[in-house]
Amino acid sequence: MAKTKIAYFCQSCGYESPKWLGKCPACQSWNTMVEEVLEKANASVPTWKASPGSSVRANKPVQVADITFKEEHRLLTPDKEFNRVLGGGIVAGSLVLIGGEPGIGKSTLMLQLALNMPGIKVLYVSGEESDHQIKMRAERLTAQPPPPPEGGAFDLHGTSAPPSGGRGAGDSCYILTETSTQNIFKQIEELQPDLVVIDSIQTLHSAHVESTPGSVSQVRECTAELLRFAKETSTPVFLIGHITKDGMIAGPKILEHMVDTVLQFEGDRHHVYRILRTIKNRFGSASELGIYEMLGEGLREVSNPSEILLSQRDEPLSGITISATLEGMRPMLIETQALVSTSPYGTPQRTATGFDTKRMSMLLAVLEKRCGFRLGAKDVFLNITGGIRVEDPAIDLGLAAAIISSHEDIPIPAKTCFAGEIGLSGEIRAVNRVEQRIAEAQKLGFEQIFISKYNMPSGAKDKNRLDLSRYTIDVKVVGRIEEVFGLLFG
Repeated sequence: MAKTKIAYFCQSCGYESPKWLGKCPACQSWNTMVEEVLEKANASVPTWKASPGSSVRANKPVQVADITFKEEHRLLTPDKEFNRVLGGGIVAGSLVLIGGEPGIGKSTLMLQLALNMPGIKVLYVSGEESDHQIKMRAERLTAQPPPPPEGGAFDLHGTSAPPSGGRGAGDSCYILTETSTQNIFKQIEELQPDLVVIDSIQTLHSAHVESTPGSVSQVRECTAELLRFAKETSTPVFLIGHITKDGMIAGPKILEHMVDTVLQFEGDRHHVYRILRTIKNRFGSASELGIYEMLGEGLREVSNPSEILLSQRDEPLSGITISATLEGMRPMLIETQALVSTSPYGTPQRTATGFDTKRMSMLLAVLEKRCGFRLGAKDVFLNITGGIRVEDPAIDLGLAAAIISSHEDIPIPAKTCFAGEIGLSGEIRAVNRVEQRIAEAQKLGFEQIFISKYNMPSGAKDKNRLDLSRYTIDVKVVGRIEEVFGLLFG
């Protein structure tokens, strides 16, 4: 008779060990090893209705040249921001994981998507809320729908979708409150949905693993069952996942490796804007970003984020600049703010919100070494407005200009934009896809933009040479940071 298999898992990183350890060898955490039952003695292999012949089909090695490739069919949703983040729509048979802080709006986003998919049969499986709670949320989302995006909502056939509050909103959405994967697959077999949403993966449990829901072995086994179901039936599955106090998705790290796409839903609950960011995507770019506005009636997609990230000022203020950045394929103009003041204490403070603090220290050192500004005894505070975090080095020039503007208390013209990376020797380095940055600044009515002269190749026949004649905006080409300050402050 087979014995029950037992192992010890680290609840912090998911490391597996055949015996108990006081300290995890992987993440160096103490007292995190927990005993879990991997498999019962009489456990059987989970089964469900799959595609015909999938259980007896044997895969054989083939040459790459013999593989026939067809462009995958993508399911378009009425949410253009969601389509952008997924790389152009939902791919059949894909497994997508969405993580985020508690109360940030993950369930609202997925329920809103399920209610506004006309002609698509959606099964929304909830292990956290009852059907009455979901009904109350659905009534709130469909009572007064947010304004549709430009062009209106659309379905698979390109026709206009019915209004959210009328007949047709939620007609093809089915709610199931269940945590057992065996019962979920039984209902899936009867309903045959086109899309499955699991809320959340940490609440599911499989009878083939004897451990509590949310444990490492349960999360891994439930995800593996859903992965096999998605691949064999070509049904897309969305998983909502919890995160730890460190901001990482809860459960073993292998969870992120098993799924096809990992999305991070982030933002400050004290602000109305939410950001859906792609961390991993096997079917598209892993650097896309979608912006939503949280309203009482649900999430409204923001089609032009540059307008919400730029504040409307009545009078010129020092320490404020506009920088052109890129998030995936989307150019955006963001407002960068700086405050430089005399430090009342012995050690000056260096604080950055939405920007890397170490890179801010590097910029301050360059300004002091190459330009002669004495900032060693000054408190410096940086802020990226809108609650977003930017890692694009092209905002270096805008941040440096904001710091000097606050230090000298001289405002920078409101219609001036910056796009350039600063090197350690004070040179302005070239940035990628500068044409899109210039075009975005011109579209929003800016009068001048500072870019690097290294974005302008010297060769007369260079194919990458930037043609400035097709822009109405005044493009300032600079090579060193001293030239920028000379043009701005004289």
